Amino acid sequence: MISCAEAVRQLWDYLDAVLDEVDRTTVEEHLRRCRRCCGELEFAVELRRFLARAGGEVIPTDILRRLNDTLEELGP
Repeated sequence: MISCAEAVRQLWDYLDAVLDEVDRTTVEEHLRRCRRCCGELEFAVELRRFLARAGGEVIPTDILRRLNDTLEELGP
């Protein structure tokens, strides 16, 4: 099983459906077993929906904080 860091690193590519089948399957296996990363997935899906709807609206503080926390975890 891949690490949480690796799963989170591939999460956006997973959502964009650009992972090859092996990587997609590996991420899905990780998500089936890891509650923390499922939370990351739910957050990413929620963020995408919000951004799609929001257009030029201001991002709510709680979503912006979670986004910044996630980006800090991912590192450079």
